[in-house]
Formats: sequence, C-alpha cells, structure tokens
Amino acid sequence: MTQRRTAVAAAALALAVGLTAGCGGEDDTAGKPQQPKKETAAARPATQDPTPEAPASPSPATAQKDLSKAELEQAILAKGDVPGFDVGSLGAPPSQGESADKPECAPLTAVINGKPEPLAQASAYRQLTGAKDDRPAVSEFLTAHGAQGAATVLSRLRTAVEACKGGFAASGGEGPSTYRSVKALPVAKVGDDAFAYQVTGDFEGDPVPLVFQVVRCGGTLATYYTANLEGPATPRIPRVLLTAQVAKLS
Repeated sequence: MTQRRTAVAAAALALAVGLTAGCGGEDDTAGKPQQPKKETAAARPATQDPTPEAPASPSPATAQKDLSKAELEQAILAKGDVPGFDVGSLGAPPSQGESADKPECAPLTAVINGKPEPLAQASAYRQLTGAKDDRPAVSEFLTAHGAQGAATVLSRLRTAVEACKGGFAASGGEGPSTYRSVKALPVAKVGDDAFAYQVTGDFEGDPVPLVFQVVRCGGTLATYYTANLEGPATPRIPRVLLTAQVAKLS
C-alpha cells in the first residue's frame, strides 16, 4: 500500500449497517482493539462502547420491499438515533476503485470500494463517530439489491473470505494495495443473515486491520466498516450501532 490511510480510503467512503423495516435480533462483538497510540481521531479504533446498549429488538421478519434511495436515506441512522454518537454525511464512493489480482477476491474489493456486487439499485452513506472524542469512527452504508441480489452478495463474500485467506493484491484507486490475510470473525446475530470478516492490509510491513460487518434484511444490505490504523489489534464495531438501527427499523 502506498500509505496507511490509502489502505482504507475507498472503504471510508462507504460502509455500515442499517436494515429494512421489520428486521431484528441481537448482536455479538467482533473483538477488542489495542489502546490507541496517537490522537488522530479518524485513525482510532473502538475500545469500548461509549454509550449503553440499545434495547434488544423484536425477532426478525423479512421485508420484501425494495427500498428506494429516498427510503434508504430515511432508514439509515441519523443524528439523535444513538446517544453518544454523531452522524455525518459521507459522499458516494469514486467511480473507479480497486481491482483484485485474483478473480475470487473481487467481492472483497467491491465492498472496500463501497459497492457490493451485484451492484445495488440504490444506496445511502453515513459516517458515525463517538461524540466524546470522535472515537470510534465507523462508516455505514445501506444498499438495496433485491432479495436474491442481497443473498448473493453475502454468499460471494463468504466464498471469497475462504478463498483469499492467504491474502491478495489490488490495483487502481489511489495506488496498489497489498492485503496480507483475510479471516471470518464472530457474527453479530441481527437481521435475516449476517457475516463479519477482517481484511488485514500491509503498510511497509505493518498490519492494517480492516473490519467489515454485513447484515441482510430482505433485499437490503447494511454494512459497517472500521479500521485500526495504529496497530495489529482487531478493531470492533460497537453493538449499540446495530441494535439502535434495528430498533429504528422494527
């Protein structure tokens, strides 16, 4: 990778978890990160939830309606939905992103680019940050694929994580990138289906862990993304973000 932030620049333009109406469930955490070494807010991984958990949501019920862009903008987390978190705008990802050197790893770079494949019919993007000191920083995006398309995205990601666990390279975007390993993570039990994984980048020999969590609710996918730019520890996505989103959509 050309620089530590380049490893996650494309992904920082998107990523999240939000769900379509009627989706519910409980969440597990992904792992605890290292104590930050710097004071760069955007680089700091989560160390603990800054607020208490939102109440558990009702049991999942698949919503078959394909949401429009306007409906996604209404459904995604907004200011005031999660106490202790600020919600900011996040621009759509660039038209040209990274391309994996191995075809089997293409689903992973598609998510890094903020464009899960099969491509969505509509998308909404937000940046979520802890209000106290901008920590943690989590990108969120909601994408409408239709029921079959959303299921296909998750299926392809599961296959890609297994096929690319030894790492891969990518080109395009802001420069060549190297990802040294890929692994599945404990899954947050929300929505109709969920999958979490880590892609570890390489910056001049130093690991850059990127964590993704994708949740399906009917034909809508919600993806959270965070990164640890300070060390090798796996960053975590606070469960309060997932439970608050589920509660909002139930």
